Amino acid sequence: HTNRINSMRIACPHCGDRSLDEFVFLGDARVTRPAADVAEPADAFHAYGYLRTNPAGPTDELWFHASGCHAWLVVTRDTRTHVISAVRLAREVALERRAVASTTEDARA
Repeated sequence: HTNRINSMRIACPHCGDRSLDEFVFLGDARVTRPAADVAEPADAFHAYGYLRTNPAGPTDELWFHASGCHAWLVVTRDTRTHVISAVRLAREVALERRAVASTTEDARA
């Protein structure tokens, strides 16, 4: 019986398939920082820093390739099985989200 976590591998877009030992986990990749002008800044930043969901199933996580290319990655991983379904460069994900937010704002105007 092999421990799935110890045998988990991440397919780095730059370096290829690598051992989990080469990466550092940061956390939920979907968390967004509150705006500077939010109505209740103390509550908003407390929620941003400390209140997290713990989903059972697919979730986007931030990982840093510390022993490799030093890229930040968004890894889509099922928390129940540890199966990874996607690995993308965090920069590309951020640019996609920015484009979607911009399109949404333009539609409201």
